[in-house]
Amino acid sequence: MESKQPDQLEALRARVESLLAEREVLLTTIGAASFFVANLEAGNLPEAALGAAELLADTLNKLPEDTLAAALERVRPLVEDAEETGE
Repeated sequence: MESKQPDQLEALRARVESLLAEREVLLTTIGAASFFVANLEAGNLPEAALGAAELLADTLNKLPEDTLAAALERVRPLVEDAEETGE
């Protein structure tokens, strides 16, 4: 049984690393979506897009505050770079 422990630990370590990497991608996605929603002008959206925008905003608003703050912090440098270069 002892020989299985290192393999199980390695599998667990790999899974945790995978989840942490996925979390980083999700935080970036959440931050970008939050920035997008914050800069939307609903009056300029086509009627068909309003429902999707509302769903996205409602979903983002359900996130824990610390998660949303971490997500926004993650994309802040990207947003600032885009604003500086006019993209």
